[in-house]
Amino acid sequence: MAEEQQHEVKRSLQTRHLSMIALGGSIGTGLFVASGSAISTAGPGGALLAYVGIGIMVYFLMTSLGEMATYLPVSGSFSTYSTQFVDPALGFAMGWNYWFNWAITLAVDISTAAIVMQFWLPEIPGWVFSLVALVLIFTINALSVRSFGETEYWLSLIKVVTVLIFLVVGVLTIFGIMGGHATGLSNFTMKKAPFVGGIPTILSVFVVAGFSFQGTELIGITAGESATPEKSIPAAIKQVFWRILLFYILAIFVIAAIIPYTSKDLLGSSASDIAISPFTLVFKRAGLAAAASVMNAVILTSVLSAANSGMYASTRMLYSLSLQGYAPKAFGRVNRRGIPIMALFGTTVIGLLTFLSSLFGDRIYLFLVSASGLTGFIAWLGIAISHLRFRQAFIKQGHHVSELRYHAKLFPFGPLFAFFLCMVVIIGQDLHSFATWDWQAIGVTYMSIPLFIILFFYYKLRYHTKLIPLDKVDLSKHHLDK
Repeated sequence: MAEEQQHEVKRSLQTRHLSMIALGGSIGTGLFVASGSAISTAGPGGALLAYVGIGIMVYFLMTSLGEMATYLPVSGSFSTYSTQFVDPALGFAMGWNYWFNWAITLAVDISTAAIVMQFWLPEIPGWVFSLVALVLIFTINALSVRSFGETEYWLSLIKVVTVLIFLVVGVLTIFGIMGGHATGLSNFTMKKAPFVGGIPTILSVFVVAGFSFQGTELIGITAGESATPEKSIPAAIKQVFWRILLFYILAIFVIAAIIPYTSKDLLGSSASDIAISPFTLVFKRAGLAAAASVMNAVILTSVLSAANSGMYASTRMLYSLSLQGYAPKAFGRVNRRGIPIMALFGTTVIGLLTFLSSLFGDRIYLFLVSASGLTGFIAWLGIAISHLRFRQAFIKQGHHVSELRYHAKLFPFGPLFAFFLCMVVIIGQDLHSFATWDWQAIGVTYMSIPLFIILFFYYKLRYHTKLIPLDKVDLSKHHLDK
């Protein structure tokens, strides 16, 4: 094992891998299925406003992350940056928070894969498909970082091509070239459209949009294994912004134009609602008979892609936590192929146990899923805070912004805007429960917050850490991966 300790993660991810990983991470069931419920809730205008708002916020977060990741490219970046630029207690809480998020998401995704497969093979028990999915994802991640990157590239490409075909078919349907009759933009003005339910409902859709975009921050995790981070990360961020805006905003516009917000078919929000996915409905409206089966196959690749990313992200975060002394040293071991193999095993075991809890105790499983609900938004808050502190420390210590290889856009507005919007989304997650003082619902919805606070104060009180003064922030570019 001593020999194994000396190996390092391999920098073999190319720019095309990073671009597709960041893009693929944000195109999933959130767009393919849950986008319909967003239109149903807030109307076409409300849904578009929410997705544009979150899209802009995510872009600013990506540029913040890009500035730090090109300066200090390490695996498990959020935890490292919080530790180095803010407070070790924040790094500890941020790292475990993010690992927990993806380890639970991995379990949710392998459960979802079973639901999707039962669309075709309802007589086979779901756990069989889940086990096959978990073994497949483990194998891909155990082979090499390049096998992860290639798999993610092709799975993401399938999703991207699907969205492009959907946009073409959708526009042709709107103008009546396909599907028989032109719908035009009449759905944008019917009844209470375009904005339905006012600010509270639009705010609730911000949450749906936020969940849809989670995964774009994976580009920061991959920085430690990028062959040329100083070139790949800025290129990936630039491409991803336009693609996300193009795909999400145009896709929601097309759905809203073809299917009225009053349609009950838009209420589906999980992978079990394939038959009423907005994408399926639009393809059917255009006269494509095999729409449900085709979309089911696309959603299966989408779920496997999310599980693949989840396994990678949680493994690298556990590896990073070990290097920083926040997790057992065993998780820092890297094999000859550059894989943190013990961290991979550890994450797989947690994913498997969480999945098994869905078979033997639905309440435990639902509790874990609820507990991970807001962890992605907490990670985004950490990125914004770390970037503000990084830039302030950089200037305070006599450096100039021109020294940075990549500059975040509109600093300090970008991270401040992202911080504010993240806080609004977190607080607005379930305002209805506060209005009715439903303590049980409040507890389930906001569970991630006390868990994060407990982690933070546990480390702070045990090790007596303090906010690092700006002139003492460590800006040295030593690689923590070594």
